[in-house]
Amino acid sequence: MCGIVGYAGSKQAVPILLEGLKRLEYRGYDSAGVAVVSGGALAVARSVGKLSSLDDLLSRRPMDGFLGLGHTRWATHGGPSEANAHPHVDCAGRIAVIHNGIIENYMPLKDGLAARGHAFTSATDTEVLPHLIEEELGDRGDLPLGPGLAEAALADAVRAVLRKVRGAYALAAVWTRAPGVIVAAKKDSPLVVGLGESENFIASDVPALLKHTRRVVYLEDGESAVMTGERCAFYDALGGRIEKTPSVIGWDSAAAEKNGFRHFMLKEIHEQPRAVENTLRGRVYPLDEGRFGRETGLTPELLRSAERVHILACGTSWHAGIVGKYLLERHAGLSAQVETASEFRYRRPVLAPNTLVIAISQSGETADTLAAARLARAAGLKVLSIGNTLGAAIPRQADFNFHTHCGPECGVASTKAFAGQLAALSLLTLHAGAARGFMPREEAREWGAELQSLPDLLRRTLGLDEAIREIARELFAARHVLYIGRGVNYPTAMEGALKLKEISYIHAEGFAAGEMKHGPLALIEPGMPVVAIATRSDVLEKTLSNIEEARARGARVIALCTEGERRLHGKAARVLELPAVGEHLSPILNILPLQLLAYHVADLRGCDVDQPRNLAKSVTVE
Repeated sequence: MCGIVGYAGSKQAVPILLEGLKRLEYRGYDSAGVAVVSGGALAVARSVGKLSSLDDLLSRRPMDGFLGLGHTRWATHGGPSEANAHPHVDCAGRIAVIHNGIIENYMPLKDGLAARGHAFTSATDTEVLPHLIEEELGDRGDLPLGPGLAEAALADAVRAVLRKVRGAYALAAVWTRAPGVIVAAKKDSPLVVGLGESENFIASDVPALLKHTRRVVYLEDGESAVMTGERCAFYDALGGRIEKTPSVIGWDSAAAEKNGFRHFMLKEIHEQPRAVENTLRGRVYPLDEGRFGRETGLTPELLRSAERVHILACGTSWHAGIVGKYLLERHAGLSAQVETASEFRYRRPVLAPNTLVIAISQSGETADTLAAARLARAAGLKVLSIGNTLGAAIPRQADFNFHTHCGPECGVASTKAFAGQLAALSLLTLHAGAARGFMPREEAREWGAELQSLPDLLRRTLGLDEAIREIARELFAARHVLYIGRGVNYPTAMEGALKLKEISYIHAEGFAAGEMKHGPLALIEPGMPVVAIATRSDVLEKTLSNIEEARARGARVIALCTEGERRLHGKAARVLELPAVGEHLSPILNILPLQLLAYHVADLRGCDVDQPRNLAKSVTVE
């Protein structure tokens, strides 16, 4: 959630830190700060609000130095304020720490530190860390130390402190006595090291590094890194030296730019044809001889032996998972259960043998999904991850991985990553159905051909943008909106409602259309917008009846239908006709106009589309 950037090298640190933090703005934040070590002194600058405020502060109070840390904070313990912003420092102002995560036992630690004379200036859990490091360093804070001894002392102190804390953390620490050194460590929160030429970096996500290097190392839980501009060493939780193999990122910083679009979200909506193309490329061929099987590690034998599927996800990925349930049950004969990971991990789930667990996460770092996947693996089950971030924590924990290759998604509201997840689940269903003998060969060929036609159909659907903008002008003042759908498009309705509420702040709910009589009809008032998904399906007639129920109570219906469908014209206030596609693939097309509708409504309302209030891109803490 919070953004972390660190730099050690021969260049001025502040411009690099600010540029890196700007590339992490999509993660969400409410305050920001930097710390620089120079000439044996520590300088810190912090501000509330956008990075522009911090930039203005630093233009008035410049900070020179070649070693520094930067941070954007999303408030958990303590509200947004300068005092609560990171970095936090010790009593003597020699140690600075930035931290993403939650220190669960910070209160007893803080009480003990206060009793021993430490003074606190914030309401955060993070502030205990520099004070604990200060205590571990003890008298070494004042005694002469050579560069190597100072580096080792700081690394040992950080490891000792981490043995005392409970919770999640990705952190970095600097000390004025070790002027060229950053010590970083992680547990349950993402942290990546960037390896450059005579300079090294740390960050909470890859986009912060790509202007400088594509060679990265992902830290595992319990690992730490000790870096200077010239070298970087990695250690396990006990301080033993370990070797890490760098990964090379296949996309560059230009992929994360807006490319002329007004917002990242709009750019990413328009990138969905390419995103789906990338997810499908080379993977439609039979499982035992094609790229899908080679890349994921899934075999026909494994899919035949699976008796059920348990899908774990949160938010938008959960909606994708529900679509996956419909597909796997109907077209692969696999009993499927979908659960929000935050609920799964805190109950006592009955996990039967021969269950394939699918963990879906755009970032690959979602804390609840990661914990749920670990729980499933501990129970002896095989885990397949579906995600968009190569090398993230969840795919590293999983037995099998399906990387969607959608490219960086910077808008907080997920769009192209969702389309990639739906395409991945459709491919999985195709291969599972064929492997299990549940899907006839001819049907599998037709399914594959239709999958490959999706990018062009998505491009055609983008042609509805202007019509959707007109609908948004009529809708942007609404207070409540209902979305309804049936079958595989019930989760599409929920996702459409989520997009509207999270970026426009209009209350919106998605319902199964057949449930309207069981409560939702009571909400309908004259003129209330109801968005109905009525594209071609086996239950279209029933959906049309549900639309009539809403109209009879004064609803203003906005309907999605298939090209050539005339029954909604004259009944719905607005009709959007989408290209014809099989019902099983229709959510991939149907969600696109709902994303555009949410975008245009939010833009008309003057909302911060890419960084909606109170939300973060990657939920890496509970």
